[in-house]
Amino acid sequence: MTRYTAPTKDTQFLLHDVLKVSGQDVPGYAELDPDFTGAILEEAGKISAEVLHPLNAVGDTEGCHLENGVVRTPTGFKAAFDQVKEGGWTGLDMPEEFGGQNMPYVMGTAVGEYFSAANHAFTMYQGLTHGAASAILAHGSDQQKATYLPKMVACDWTGTMNLTEPHCGTDLGLMRTRAEPQADGSYKITGQKIFISAGEHDMADNIIHLVLAKIVGGPEGIKGVSLFIVPKFLVNEDGSLGARNALACGKIEEKMGIHGNSTCVMNYDGATGWLLGEEHKGMRAMFTMMNEARLGVGMQGLCQADVAYQNALDYAKERLQGRDVTGAKNPDGPADPLIVHPDIRRNLMDQKSFIEGARGFLLWGASLIDRAHRNEDKAADGLVSLLTPVIKGFLTDKGYDSTVQAQQVFGGHGYIEETGMSQFTRDARIAQIYEGANGVQALDLVGRKLAADGGKHVMAFFDLVKNFAKENAGQDEAFDRDFLEPLKKASKDLQAAGMYFMQNGMKNPNHALAGSYDFMHLFGHVCLGLMWARMGKAAMEALAAGTSDPEFYQTKLATGRYYMARQLPATGMHLARIMSGADTVMALEAANF
Repeated sequence: MTRYTAPTKDTQFLLHDVLKVSGQDVPGYAELDPDFTGAILEEAGKISAEVLHPLNAVGDTEGCHLENGVVRTPTGFKAAFDQVKEGGWTGLDMPEEFGGQNMPYVMGTAVGEYFSAANHAFTMYQGLTHGAASAILAHGSDQQKATYLPKMVACDWTGTMNLTEPHCGTDLGLMRTRAEPQADGSYKITGQKIFISAGEHDMADNIIHLVLAKIVGGPEGIKGVSLFIVPKFLVNEDGSLGARNALACGKIEEKMGIHGNSTCVMNYDGATGWLLGEEHKGMRAMFTMMNEARLGVGMQGLCQADVAYQNALDYAKERLQGRDVTGAKNPDGPADPLIVHPDIRRNLMDQKSFIEGARGFLLWGASLIDRAHRNEDKAADGLVSLLTPVIKGFLTDKGYDSTVQAQQVFGGHGYIEETGMSQFTRDARIAQIYEGANGVQALDLVGRKLAADGGKHVMAFFDLVKNFAKENAGQDEAFDRDFLEPLKKASKDLQAAGMYFMQNGMKNPNHALAGSYDFMHLFGHVCLGLMWARMGKAAMEALAAGTSDPEFYQTKLATGRYYMARQLPATGMHLARIMSGADTVMALEAANF
């Protein structure tokens, strides 16, 4: 059986040594002192390890079952869901007026990491509800907020997002689901949606579906798409549940992973719905949910990497195999543990350096969201919008790769189901696909985000890196050599790639689009390089101040040096690919593949 331990110490290091949250001018951050955040993280870690993770394999082996129109979730899920609800975890960063605790988003993200790492499929139920509630909070009427949010914040009612149809995924302008206006201001929603996570289950009294549809007679294409609130059970004026709406789960998809989450085909047969936001502005409202979801999915890549790494590390320390070439480390035993071998060390260091850098990147992104929302900081909003496809695409790609590396540590035992390692790889795979496949994230980054607002947000990122390097240069020779110089070189590679797009993309857009995936990864490496430089600086400062735990900070520095020396140089490879242009990519006719 696998195990999971929440990385509370690392999270505390990031919150307080690196991000210095309690000293920021963001409303609510002054309350985030180490004792306060530590108490929350410790309790979240306990629930993750003791309640959620033991159900991870249960969800994988049992899956969900459709019985007479109702989806039955795996054994133990309902009791665990009730425990999470009772602890107030589902509304941690939601407004107090709707029953939340109004904590900053960065705390919701930190706790969300633990829950998702412990049990990916389970945590999707409340994660999707949070996203749906956020969309209603941002775009709903006062009546809609009062009707739905208290129950959704408490997760008495859960939420979904309904975009994909059998004939269209990313190209939502092709959707056929229609909305017919009614005399009372409601709409009749008719159509079929597929791949609807948590679309039907037995853990909540009601499910609030947010459904994209086209109002009959509206504009063609994506400009005619609107968003509707379509509850499983209609809600009476007094808040009680009324009649069953005309919608149903047609089937549960058979999937590669996340078996504990019900991925449904949803059929709407004249179901009653209400417009959320403005007519024909559905994508604007849905993107409130999707942008939050994309950060959450990036987190899922990190989460599966971390839980897989923890178990691979245990195995590497326990499994006896071969002898250390420099001399036996376990002379009284028949062999040395796997961890003595350099290639196993390389494998584990690849994982460890990615995971810790990704956690820093994710929490920094969450702090930018807090600054954007709580301070109404447009620069922070623009920067996190630029970084969102990088967080989603890079972290899920590298997170999946890390689960494969963790599986590799086990050798053949990693391929056997009883060790549990294959589940981490199978569960991680979906994160590269849903909420916009990673190729789409790369196209969004290069095709839209780089040029947004005249390119000022990417220029702000370059300035941020340049200023960090300038402010910290010359203070320590080893820090300059090991952290700042690699970061500056990687940043120059990123700037060169952007310049290539500017010079060649206008003449032939394929030159930019063919390099978009490499650009996303190049950008991701620079972001992790920046976070490692910031973490390296914080670790050196802690050691200079005389910390009571020097081993933690020395380990942090050693791990950072590994990333800067062994992973960050990948920016040069990605730049070379980008600058090779589109000619080789587009050389073949479709018939010649």
